[in-house]
Amino acid sequence: MNQTATKLQQTTTRQADAYLAQRIANQDSEALSEAYRVYGHRVYRVAYGLLRREELAQDVTQDVFVRLWQRPERFDSDRGSLASFLKLDAHGRSVDLIRSEEARSKREIANERQSSRYADSPEEEAMKMITSERVRTALDELKETERAPIAMAFYLGYSYRKVATELGVPEGTVKSRIRSGMAKLRDTLGTELNGFA
Repeated sequence: MNQTATKLQQTTTRQADAYLAQRIANQDSEALSEAYRVYGHRVYRVAYGLLRREELAQDVTQDVFVRLWQRPERFDSDRGSLASFLKLDAHGRSVDLIRSEEARSKREIANERQSSRYADSPEEEAMKMITSERVRTALDELKETERAPIAMAFYLGYSYRKVATELGVPEGTVKSRIRSGMAKLRDTLGTELNGFA
């Protein structure tokens, strides 16, 4: 094909693309169907070439044509063919998807590492259950005046002031009752109390 014929074909293609894009801008759904029929397989090939997953490539292809429908003014026939524009959009969307998948995968791996770092062995879990049961039993043996402030401070995370307000007693009294109760718990539980206090 000589240069004149090539230029004539490019001019004809650009005019056809501009006309097709104008029809799409005018919400002509037949024009969008025509664009999909003519260029859909090319868009899909670009997406599949990057993603290597059929369903993701189909999603990207659909997304590219939805974006063309929603914002047809993004295409400028003076800057190139509609095929090039759509393939470039497919490339960009595919790369975005790859980056998003990689980021999600990294987050999942980091979360797994984090949780496995802090995960207890079955033996440790069993010891915690036994210990926590013994702590509850020991707490139940305390007087209510000691048990309540300890439970509020250690289980609910209340400050001494908040415990005092809740119980309607002076803050000094709360501190004294907690100290007294903790001393009794230490006598009963010994080293098992280390994680509690």
